[in-house]
Amino acid sequence: MWKEFKEFAFKGNVLDMAVGVIIGGAFGKIVTALVNNVIMPLFGAITGGMNFADWKWVLSSAVIDEATGTVLKAENAVTYGVFIQNVVDFLIIAFSIFVFIKILNNTKEKFKKSEEVIEEEPAPAAPTEAELLTEIRDLLKDQNK
Repeated sequence: MWKEFKEFAFKGNVLDMAVGVIIGGAFGKIVTALVNNVIMPLFGAITGGMNFADWKWVLSSAVIDEATGTVLKAENAVTYGVFIQNVVDFLIIAFSIFVFIKILNNTKEKFKKSEEVIEEEPAPAAPTEAELLTEIRDLLKDQNK
């Protein structure tokens, strides 16, 4: 069983997948930063300063002790704005990956076509045995003169 696990865990595909997951996580952080710091503020400016993360549906308000200012009971709310922001994050990540894969596939196709063109060029025809012997005969005649 240990041998089978070792073979599975250290196959090239599993390691490649692990690298992909790590790079994907880093890419997700980049896109999240883009959404939170660039796209959402622009959207907020367009919509008059609205912030998705602040959108919520309060089920029960927080109870605060007026004398001490401490929270006796926390607010209970459905924060659907955070969900909307995560959906926007997902759509941007999905679109970014789509564009990246499309560029990668186009590059592969161009490379493949250029290889096909190189392979399609016919090699120069090799001289026949008779042509070689004729050429040798002619060279020997020229040397004897």
